[in-house]
Amino acid sequence: MRMVLIGIFLFLFAIISLPLYLVAWLLGKKDEKLQIVFSQKLVRGAFRIILFIAGARIKCEGLENVPKDEAFMYIANHKSYCDILAGYVTVPTLTGFVSKDTLKKAPCISRWMKFLKCLFLNREDPKEGLKVILTGIEQMKRGLSIFIMPEGTRSRSESLLPLLPFHEGSFKLATKTGCGIVPVAMSNTHKVFSNHFGWFHPVTIHVVYGKPVYPKDLAPEEKKHVGAYMQERMTKMLENM
Repeated sequence: MRMVLIGIFLFLFAIISLPLYLVAWLLGKKDEKLQIVFSQKLVRGAFRIILFIAGARIKCEGLENVPKDEAFMYIANHKSYCDILAGYVTVPTLTGFVSKDTLKKAPCISRWMKFLKCLFLNREDPKEGLKVILTGIEQMKRGLSIFIMPEGTRSRSESLLPLLPFHEGSFKLATKTGCGIVPVAMSNTHKVFSNHFGWFHPVTIHVVYGKPVYPKDLAPEEKKHVGAYMQERMTKMLENM
């Protein structure tokens, strides 16, 4: 029943989105920030409805750790597509997500992702990957945060740990801009949806925002391997959860 209701909602949202595309486009012509604010509020509302229908409740902690007046590189562990929903309904700043490039072709979703300044990453093409990082750096310099899953792909393990190795290249977003890195630990996102039967399960998703880590404050060895350093911090957060 939940699957049917979510399907109906997505169909209605796709229809409602048609005139709203024009609104977002016109706002972007006037002010890029207005376009992002409008789009993020709309997408956040849609994600909240989807999570509500799925029976998922969000318990979020640590938002007081994140200043609202600066751009950050958010990093999170990756267990499920629900990580994106949990991230978007809780993130406290204007934020674009890094996603795989196959979503470029997704109807409805791809247009809103472009309005939100999300970045599409082709993991098979290093040159394209570098372009994405450079684009992300420019966006962060303009005050837009970036949310990325540095494991690069979903972990198939049922347990939260161990994490897959963090891709060091991802952290150029922070080291080249000086922006703080905010670790975001999530649990239970993979329990919302059953891949085998297409069933949704009522669960409480826990999301914890850690304190920002600024590259300039790291020791030389930590700065050289920022990914490994942040993976260790994330591991400790998940252990505490």
